[in-house]
Amino acid sequence: MHEQTGGEVVSRVSTRIRARVRTIRHEAERVLSVELVPADGDTLPRFTPGAHIDLHLPNGITRSYSLVNSPDDVDRYVIAILADANSRGGSRYVHEQLRCGAIVPIGAPRNNFALDEDAASTVLVAGGIGITPMLCMFRRLREKGRDVRLIYCARDRSQAAFLDELDTRRGDVHLHFDAEHDGRPFDLAAMLAQQAPGVHAYCCGPNPMLTAFEIACENAGVGNVHIERFAASAPLADAQQGSYTVELAKSGRRLAVPAGAALLDVLLEAGVEVDYSCREGLCGACETRVLGGCPDHRDAVLTQSDKAANTVMMICVSGAKSGTLVLDLA
Repeated sequence: MHEQTGGEVVSRVSTRIRARVRTIRHEAERVLSVELVPADGDTLPRFTPGAHIDLHLPNGITRSYSLVNSPDDVDRYVIAILADANSRGGSRYVHEQLRCGAIVPIGAPRNNFALDEDAASTVLVAGGIGITPMLCMFRRLREKGRDVRLIYCARDRSQAAFLDELDTRRGDVHLHFDAEHDGRPFDLAAMLAQQAPGVHAYCCGPNPMLTAFEIACENAGVGNVHIERFAASAPLADAQQGSYTVELAKSGRRLAVPAGAALLDVLLEAGVEVDYSCREGLCGACETRVLGGCPDHRDAVLTQSDKAANTVMMICVSGAKSGTLVLDLA
């Protein structure tokens, strides 16, 4: 997960770890990797391939970034940050002001893009900075001797990070740079149509690639589809339609959510302590148990079956279809 495109966010995530910036390295055009080590103690919480952390920057902004390094590393985290031309202060701060030796609070790893390490066959599709979670996944599946193929796409070779870590001679890595194919994108439909039945297909990249990937998977009959977005797929202005009441089960408080208002804002204005980070339904920090009512799910984290169950919701972007929503909050 990468820099979010929403406004500046001050997170109330409860678990924070003091980390020190040990190295900052140029990985590609407009891409830096940042190695973080424990500022207190010797180890960091373990994580699984596909996980991300929240980076709480000194300028008050919080951003989520995927972990690139091996889950076997207990003494460091490595993330990569693309300098976003539309940055609201996250990637710009990292590229222009963050320095080695700085102490930066981070959140414990979360994983909304979990890897099935026992799948018989896996294909990983990365677009640009979307290589970050895929690199960790690819290494793990290789280590376990699984059938895995990585397709890494970018507009130009100079924009592709971590190329020095990929051995294309093995045949399980395919690089595609549009500039070297007369501007044509990679043919996802043809590739997916050739995959074995039961393949698990993962994709992380820009929204147009994710849309094309989902369509190609549907047409190819691929049922095990996993995607991760690093930007919201649609504007959130219309996410909440109509007013409703939210009931806080632990305290019995009832709060009115006006038409067009964000549930998270109403909760924060009422002094309710909740965790949040991205405000775009992408990172999973604000996941909250639903005890009653019917949520209007607007996030990109929960699966369709999760949404149908209506037992949890992402309160930063989701609202209610029912007149009353009961949440496991105080």
